[in-house]
Amino acid sequence: MTFVQTKSPEVEYIKVIAIVVCYLHKCSFKLVFASQMALLGAWGCIEIILSFLCFFYVWASRYRKGLPWNWPVIGMLPSFLRWATRLHEGCTIIAVNSGGTFLLKGPWFLNMDMLLTVDPANIHHIMSGNFLNYPKGPKFKEMFDILGDGIFNADLDLWKSQRKSARFLINHQRFHKFLLRTIRDEVEKGLIPVLHHLCETGQVVDLQDLFQRFTFDTTCKLVTGYDPGCVSISFPDVPFARALDAAEEAIVARHIIPEAIWKLQRLLNVGEEKKYSQARETLDFVIGHYISKKREELMIKSENSGDDGDDLLTSFMSEGRNLELPSDDDEKFLRDTILNFMIAGRDTTSSALTWFFWLLSENPIVEMKIREELSSISSLKDAEKCRFFEVQDLNKLVYLHGAICESLRLYPPVPFQHKEPLEPDILPSGHRVHPKMKVLFSLYAMGRMTSIWGEDCMEMKPERWISDRGTIKHEPSYKFLAFNAGPRTCLGKEVAFTQLKTVAASIIHNYQINVDQGQQIVPNVSVILYIKHGFKVSLSRRQA
Repeated sequence: MTFVQTKSPEVEYIKVIAIVVCYLHKCSFKLVFASQMALLGAWGCIEIILSFLCFFYVWASRYRKGLPWNWPVIGMLPSFLRWATRLHEGCTIIAVNSGGTFLLKGPWFLNMDMLLTVDPANIHHIMSGNFLNYPKGPKFKEMFDILGDGIFNADLDLWKSQRKSARFLINHQRFHKFLLRTIRDEVEKGLIPVLHHLCETGQVVDLQDLFQRFTFDTTCKLVTGYDPGCVSISFPDVPFARALDAAEEAIVARHIIPEAIWKLQRLLNVGEEKKYSQARETLDFVIGHYISKKREELMIKSENSGDDGDDLLTSFMSEGRNLELPSDDDEKFLRDTILNFMIAGRDTTSSALTWFFWLLSENPIVEMKIREELSSISSLKDAEKCRFFEVQDLNKLVYLHGAICESLRLYPPVPFQHKEPLEPDILPSGHRVHPKMKVLFSLYAMGRMTSIWGEDCMEMKPERWISDRGTIKHEPSYKFLAFNAGPRTCLGKEVAFTQLKTVAASIIHNYQINVDQGQQIVPNVSVILYIKHGFKVSLSRRQA
C-alpha cells in the first residue's frame, strides 16, 4: 500500500519563512567577513523582527478555519475591507465556518462590533420571542434617514398605527380590485408588447433593467395611481430609478465604513454622501409632484366616480383621519409613505424576477416542468388567449410557487438586515449582545447553510416546497426570511407573489429566453440584491 503525504499550507509557509531566515543569515555572514561588524547587531534585529512578522502574518492569515483575525486596535477592519466588494460571499464563509454565529469586532472605540447570525433560533428570538427589545432604533433610522418616518423606520406606537392602517388598505377589496386590474394592464399593455418587439428585432436586452422598469411602473401605479410609462420600446431614462440605486449603494457604504467617516462625508457633501444627497433631492421632487397632482385630482373628483378601486395614495388622503394618521395636508407623512412603499414594491420584485429567470437558465429541467404545469391548465386551449394568466389560474401553479420560493431562498431581494437591542440580552446560541452592538442577519448566507436546508442547499429544487399531498408546503419565517418574520412580516407578501407569478407565467409560456454568453453573473453589494453587471438576454417566441 502506498501512502501519499499531502503538504498543508502551514508547511509551505514555514518553508518560506525558513528561506527568508537563511537568506538573512547569509547576508549577515557576508557583512561580517566584509569587516562591517558594526552592522551585525542591526541585521540581527532586522532578522528577528522580519522573522516574527512573517510568522505572525502566516498565523493570522489562516483566518482560524476561514474566520477573520481580530487585530489589535483595528479589530477585523482589514477583513471588512477585503470583503467589501463581495460582502455576501464573506458573510457566507463566516457563517459556515463559525457554525452560524460569529462576533465581528470593529476598531476600538468606534462601536462597530456586529454579531453575524444565521441561526434560526436566534432569529426567532429577536424577531418574535423578544421583539420589543429589538426595535429599529435611532441608529437604523439615521442610516436609513431617506425613509423618514415611514413604516420601515417607525417604531412603537407610530409603527403600530401605520401597520394597522396599511394592512387595512392593502387587504381592502377596492385595493385588491385595483391591484388585479393594474397588474393585468401592465403585463398586457406594457411588458408583452416590449417583449414581442424584442423578439421581432432580435436585439439583446438587459432583462434586469426591463424588470426594474416594469415593477417601477406597476408599483408607481399601485401606490400613486399614475403610470410613468418606463416600459417602452424606447427605454426612456428614469431619474427616479437611478436615484433609488444611488441611495441604496450609499446606505450600504454607511454599514461598512466607520460612522465618523460617513458623517464627515455628509457634512462636507463629498463621496457617496454627495450622491446620496443628490438622489434624495430627485426622489423628493418626483414624489412631491405626485402628491400635488393627486390633490388636484381629488379636488375635482366626484364622490361617485366609479368602482375601479383606489391606489394607496388616494386611500391615505381620503381615509387619513379615520385611520388616525396625520391629516392629508401632512406633506412629510405622505412623502415618507410613498417612498417606503415604492422601495418595497419596485426593488424587491424586480430583483426576485431577475434572479428567478437566471436560475431557470441554469436549471432547464425546472423550466420544462413549469411549462408542463402551465400547459395542464384547462383554460389555456386557445393559443391566442395564453398570453395572460388569471388569478384563479395562478393559484393552481404549485410547482411554479415552489420554484419562486427556491429563487427567493438562494437570492433574497433584501440580502441582510440588522437589529440593535435596547437592553443586554443572551441569545439562544449563548452569545451575549448589548445596546451598542448590532446583530446582523445574512439572508443570503442562510440559504446556503446545510444545517438549515440540507446537503442539497445549493441546488434549485422546487420540490422542497411541495408536500406529499401535492400542495404548497410552508416553511417557518425565521428559517425562510425573504418576507421578514414576526410582527414585522411583510404586508405585501401576497401582492408580491401575485405579481411574480403573473410575470413568470406569461414569459415562460410565451417566450424562450436565451442568455447572452460570456457575461459575469455576480451579486452586487447594495441594500437590494441585484446582478452586478445586469442580465443580458435575447428572446424568441414559443409555439403554443
